[in-house]
Order: sequence, then C-alpha cells, then structure tokens
Amino acid sequence: MIPVEIEDNKLPIPQLIQPREHKAKICVWADLTVDDVDKLNESLNADHNKQVLANIFGIEDYKENLKSGVTIDLYYYTLQFARENGFNKEKLSAVFSIIKKTHEVCIETPFGNLDQTFKYFRDLLLCHAVKRPPHSIDLYNADEVRKITEYTINTYFRHFKMYKYAFTPLVRLDLAMNYIGIPESPRPEEAGDVEGEGQADDELKDVDDQIEGQTENTETQNTPEIEESPARKELRTMIQSFLSEEIKKMKLSVEEQIKSSEEVLHHKLEAVEPTKKSPRASAKGKKK
Repeated sequence: MIPVEIEDNKLPIPQLIQPREHKAKICVWADLTVDDVDKLNESLNADHNKQVLANIFGIEDYKENLKSGVTIDLYYYTLQFARENGFNKEKLSAVFSIIKKTHEVCIETPFGNLDQTFKYFRDLLLCHAVKRPPHSIDLYNADEVRKITEYTINTYFRHFKMYKYAFTPLVRLDLAMNYIGIPESPRPEEAGDVEGEGQADDELKDVDDQIEGQTENTETQNTPEIEESPARKELRTMIQSFLSEEIKKMKLSVEEQIKSSEEVLHHKLEAVEPTKKSPRASAKGKKK
C-alpha cells in the first residue's frame, strides 16, 4: 500500500471539545435561588417571566438574537411545566437546573453526543429521586420522575439535532493528501494567467520532447527497466484481483440474463406453435 500523509489546513482541532462523560450532582438552588423563584412567581405573565429570566442569566438580547430567544423559551417552558405539575420551590429549581445542565452538555461540542447527554440527564434525575446522601436525595417521587422524563424526551431530545444546529458551529474539514514518493502537483493559484499558461504550454512541449529523446536513448541503449516498488506491485495485484472478480460477476450475470431471455422466448414459441398446427390437424381430420 502507498503511505499517505494527511494534513489539516483550516480546522483548529484543539479548540473543539470531544464528546465526554459528565458526573451528575445534586443541583437544587444551583441556578435559581429562592429570591429568583419568588420573582418568577410574582406574575404568571409570559413577558414578565421571560424578562426576569433574561435578567437572572444576563440574556438581555433575547428579543433580537434568535439563539438567545431559543434559550429563554427553553427556560420559560421548563418553568411552566413545573407550575403545571404543582412543583414546590425546591422541585422547580431542581428540574430547571436539570434541563439547563442537559442543554449545556448538548451544545458544548459540535460532534454527536446524544448518548452522553441522555446519560447525564438520567443521572441528574436519579440524583433527585433516590435517597442516598450525600450523593442523591429523594426529592421527586416515581410519578414525578416519569413526568419529567416524558417532558424532556418529547420537548428536548426529539429536537436534539435542532438544538445542535442552532447552538454549535458548523465543522468543515479541509484535508490535503500528500503521497510519499510522488512529486507534488502545482496548486491552481500557481498556474498564472493566460499569458503564463501559454508559456507553460511551451515549456511542457519542451519537456515532452526531452522525455521522448530520453526514451529513445533508453531504447537504443537497451537499459533495463526500473523495477517497481513493492508497494506499487502490491497495489497492482490488488487492483487486478478486484477487477478479475468483478468481471467474473458481470459474466455470470450476463449469462443468467441470456439464459432467462432464451427460456422466455422458448415458452412463447411453444405457446404459438399449437395454434399454427391446429388448421393442419383439422384438415387431416376432414380427409379421413
């Protein structure tokens, strides 16, 4: 095989975070304090609650910036879900942090991390559903755990790719491949304008003439040919074996098609021949 070197020209790989596992912790009052919950409960108006959330997390441009608007909507509807299910202040703060932290893990990398994000969400929920201090507390009962899981799956994980598209950068990888032992071809920008192309054509003609002269000299001198490298020989044998197998497959398929068409034609002829012979048979019967 020919060795290949791959170079990255544009993508800053060290700046991109690879998908990773996260350890879940108890997050009651982690993002919303008691005062924050009280401010949110002062009014059930959507505009009031969104403005309070924007002030708490410093997202003042949520009306102009679409990304900020999506974030505020995610926070607001999580708040509404907690209110609809009658969660107290502790449960409201915890479920808000669970959704917020799950979203942060989702958008921390542009690469696919659905499995890691869902596992982190599940671990966060278990930290607030099982009494095992100091690692977890029994804040939610079984029915509340089911409701939170259904809500998060239906409203967030079903739109996982949409959040990825909206919050993570588009990764474009530009690769340059250099074959070891083969001279590099000139880049397009080095080719020059039309005049330069004409000069390049003249130079190529001169090079071709020199090559032809060299080949003639080598033929007259009867010098031995340069042996192929083991890598090229291996590549040549692989290509030949692959082509031979493909040709065999093509021949078999063509033969099968011809055989099937012959059988169909034969059946048609057998169906037509009795109708042609029937008048003769009737004539013979009359003669008798």
